[in-house]
Amino acid sequence: MTATLLDTLDFELPPLLEATEPAETRGRGRDDVRLLVARRGSSALTHARFWQLPEVLIPGDLVVVNTSATLPAAVPARATDDTALEVHVSTALPAGLWLVELREPQGPASTPFSGGAAGWALELPGGATVELLAPYAGGARLWVANVRLPEGADVASYLGRHGHPIRYPHVRGAWPIGAYQTVYATEPGSAEMPSAGRAFTPELITALVARGIAVAPLVLHTGVSSPEADEAPYPEPYRVPAATAALVNDTRARGRHVVAVGTTVVRALETVADESGVAHPGEGWTELVVTPERGVRLVDGLLTGWHEPRASHLALVEAVAGRDLLSRSYEAALEAGYRWHEFGDLHLVLP
Repeated sequence: MTATLLDTLDFELPPLLEATEPAETRGRGRDDVRLLVARRGSSALTHARFWQLPEVLIPGDLVVVNTSATLPAAVPARATDDTALEVHVSTALPAGLWLVELREPQGPASTPFSGGAAGWALELPGGATVELLAPYAGGARLWVANVRLPEGADVASYLGRHGHPIRYPHVRGAWPIGAYQTVYATEPGSAEMPSAGRAFTPELITALVARGIAVAPLVLHTGVSSPEADEAPYPEPYRVPAATAALVNDTRARGRHVVAVGTTVVRALETVADESGVAHPGEGWTELVVTPERGVRLVDGLLTGWHEPRASHLALVEAVAGRDLLSRSYEAALEAGYRWHEFGDLHLVLP
């Protein structure tokens, strides 16, 4: 890694650092992943385990989680030329349209498919079809599509019957949808798991509350997370309840810390922050892109996974951590062999 990491959002990720299976298959449970704690004030880096989180935070802090549940959003498909494909159903759009991604099945996983053209019709199981209308935002990966389902079916129920979790080649095996859910997920809507919260267990949440650390929910339904290099986040639906906004404001008024679990929580909270740093309840579609230049107004700390080279999420993490601390954190994680991806280890940035 070079000193220009955050100028280019680029570094080399060794394949050996890709987490290939859920943590509970190789340890004591979901919460038995490594946790690198990075503190802005002291620039200190500390290695811990995730189950130690209640000891790392302080009474009065607020942990905000995203309760969006993961859909089995990958569906087998067949093009008119009989090509076998996989459709990843990503994000609902106005007028009943959807964003979808075409992939090429490779065993239990899939790889990018660069074909496709406006007007393509894809056959899905159960009599459903997908018609590609136009590339999304002039890109080559996502398509605006018309998804036609059997009469009476909605997307969630259809995917529950015919879909499976989105899987990438770094994962060994076909893990069930339960492996891609957080323990506090309540509202189906995400194409992929908001994975920063995967390591939480009911026991850990109880330990946080017992220590005087509150936990508050919001919802942001995230789309597919296999972006091209430098691809900006696209609009996503969110909801920040009034009770959560009030807890955020109260926590900050008392001089305690608001800790976001995942970049999705940062995006939702910062969407409802006014210029004076006050949170308001809100619901709708967010187009906010959090950058170091824009900064953050509500979020003091961030729990997040380790992000891909050149991923736009790195800019959001830099907005919370600062450039120097983020660079040092990634250098330390690479040197210490932290694991990447949805089943991997975690990074906690604190004041």
